[in-house]
Amino acid sequence: MIGAIAGDVIGSIFEGASQKSTDFKMFQPYSIFTDDTVMSIAVADAIMNNNEDFITSLRSWGQKYPKAGYGGRFYGWLFSENPEPYGSWGNGAAMRVSPVGFAFDSEEEVLKKAEKTAAITHNSEIGIQGAQANALAVFMARNGADKKAIKDKLEKLFNYNLSRSLDDIRPDYSFEVKADRSVPEAIIAFLESENVEDAIRKAISLGGDSDTQACIAGGIAYAYYKEISEEIRKEVYRRLKPDMIAVLEKFEEKYLGAFHPQFMNK
Repeated sequence: MIGAIAGDVIGSIFEGASQKSTDFKMFQPYSIFTDDTVMSIAVADAIMNNNEDFITSLRSWGQKYPKAGYGGRFYGWLFSENPEPYGSWGNGAAMRVSPVGFAFDSEEEVLKKAEKTAAITHNSEIGIQGAQANALAVFMARNGADKKAIKDKLEKLFNYNLSRSLDDIRPDYSFEVKADRSVPEAIIAFLESENVEDAIRKAISLGGDSDTQACIAGGIAYAYYKEISEEIRKEVYRRLKPDMIAVLEKFEEKYLGAFHPQFMNK
């Protein structure tokens, strides 16, 4: 999950900036966590509590960090007396779902749980599929699938065109939050990557919804490469709150022991 959070933090200052290059300083004074991080933590927390009460967890974390950059309708949902799904087709469900891909042990279960995390707000086919595609990519990557297998499966299940190249996409691409116009592009950034940092840089270089697309690409890349530099981890931790770090480390200890020597013997 640290890959997704790193993507969010690194991408935070580039949202709407039309960054079209991978050559940039990753961490800057105003690099911060956004709603992508808060909601990913919320999903992870709900999973670890075993009750999977995603509504309560998302609202609790969101109300605790109300200035994280939520969309207008989601912000209203956070503080509504009677929170109901609002049919969003945006990428907000996809951005928070990476913990599902790490925590569950079958494709069927991952798709089901991803839909559950999405449908509480993004109860549209496009919004749900965006979440399912990201979660399934994380699941497959975590379990050793190669990039071709991941690409072929996502294209078949979700009708995504993942055969495009970033070089073809980048010139005419701009800020886009619709899930089927931003999630596939983030996945392509992973498919063309060499490591987690490269996936994040490539997602940001699209010049689109940088924090969310880097969050998606970074999460899949972390599941695939199973490592992230200590420099990135350290810089991300500097920008997180202690309660976020506590959930992140507990989640990694429970589900990602094979990724990190520090968790191997716990």
